[in-house]
Amino acid sequence: METMRRCAVAGLLLMAPLAASAQSSDAQYCTELGHLYSKYVTSTEDRRPRPPTPDISAAMTKCQSDPASSIPVLEKALTDAKIGLPNRG
Repeated sequence: METMRRCAVAGLLLMAPLAASAQSSDAQYCTELGHLYSKYVTSTEDRRPRPPTPDISAAMTKCQSDPASSIPVLEKALTDAKIGLPNRG
């Protein structure tokens, strides 16, 4: 029983960096989505910026702290605007 517990703890310790890396990757992807939205959706041909909606602004603000909830909002906004999504690394 002690051996199983030690193996479980060792497994969790080995997986921790992978989880942190995935979160960092999600945050980077989310930030990239926000940049694309700002570049292609909020600007218009006559150069007068169109501000993002409150839900988009909130999603862009939370990319670092909560990318899991922000990514779907930004992806939907981009696809609705017919902007291609970047590859997710």
